[in-house]
Amino acid sequence: MSHGAAHGFPVHLSDLTIEYPAHGPSPAHVAVHGLSLRIEPGEVVGLLGGSGSGKSTVADVISGDFLKARAGEVHPVITGGQATVLGYELRGLGRRASAELHFDVGHVGQDAGAVLPADRSVAEIVGEPILVRDPSYNRSALMSRVATIIDAVRLPLTVLDSYPYELSSGQRQRVAIARALVLGPALLVADEPTTGIDVTVRDSIVDLIHELQAQRTFSALIVSHDLSVLERLVDRVAVLDRGRLVALGTLDEVFSDPIHPYVVRLADELAEAGLELSAAE
Repeated sequence: MSHGAAHGFPVHLSDLTIEYPAHGPSPAHVAVHGLSLRIEPGEVVGLLGGSGSGKSTVADVISGDFLKARAGEVHPVITGGQATVLGYELRGLGRRASAELHFDVGHVGQDAGAVLPADRSVAEIVGEPILVRDPSYNRSALMSRVATIIDAVRLPLTVLDSYPYELSSGQRQRVAIARALVLGPALLVADEPTTGIDVTVRDSIVDLIHELQAQRTFSALIVSHDLSVLERLVDRVAVLDRGRLVALGTLDEVFSDPIHPYVVRLADELAEAGLELSAAE
């Protein structure tokens, strides 16, 4: 059973500091400094930033993936502040609560479509989260749920017996999205969901996420460095630069009067590209 959102917010970050511990010759590294951010029920927030800004680290923490790190893997650690996701306080979260959280959060990681297990069919890949939660789940009900979500991500049911190598990059990304949404999560975390996808297919993936979110009304954090992707998906955007929040608001609010040098640079790039940000709906 979901805890629900303790503060009424699916995601509530308060003065959050995240660092990577020292490993081998690499010293400890603070990736995120004092981040405060909330995502409201049904809201889509974009996380924008350059390489090394800390945006993927935030996604890793909010999705709860950092709790699943295997022995020997270097993973981020919350060293200050608080992160509450769907009512779960992530610092010191126990194994059982961590497993419950994972059922409520859909995660499309970076290159998700490219790293689907090669030895499993689409039906097995998409159905796996259901069987992890309930190994004795009725097989015909399982296939029905899998077929429903495959249809929802606009793939033909004939792909159910296919393997990832038989699919295009756009189709694989749709499978990854289907897998993330098959349990009907309250929160979707998508990290660069259009990276590595042909530009002609990118728009259809953006439209798909937008459509699914409208139908299923989950909250979402969409991490991207691509403003044209965020413009079509998000209610608000948070801009990170070197681990610090430097702007937060609607795209119009953030770019109409930018102050921080990084945001000014982004605004200039927008103007050069001739990309007019439509007024927030």
